[in-house]
Amino acid sequence: MSYQLRVVSVERSLFEGEVDFMVANGAEGEFGVLSRHAPMMTILKPGPLRIQETGGGPEQVLFVGGGFVEVLPERVTVLADVAEHAEEISIEAAEEARRRAQEKLAGTLSAAEETEFQNALAMAEARLRLARTRRS
Repeated sequence: MSYQLRVVSVERSLFEGEVDFMVANGAEGEFGVLSRHAPMMTILKPGPLRIQETGGGPEQVLFVGGGFVEVLPERVTVLADVAEHAEEISIEAAEEARRRAQEKLAGTLSAAEETEFQNALAMAEARLRLARTRRS
């Protein structure tokens, strides 16, 4: 059995179609969604979003940099703050973003700034992990 999945970011729609399952990183850890999953809504943490389309074929992998997922029995919607296909990730740009966040965290910051740069660091590291595993 399959269900309709839609993945959108602020900038664009990344995926829309019938899938057999998807796996994402939520606030409570990694979770998977099969057809007729119990309704839920959760926060997404930065990391991979793995998608298996109906009919087989290779698993698609997207990077999601936070957002929300709404699961209904016949439909799942991912509203991502930032999202891109794994193949689009630039290792050099992600390393530069990580370096900048680390430099900022080494300085004197307000609590809000520290939270902002910790989130930026977590996102850069998640992008790097995904890009490196997909290319090796």
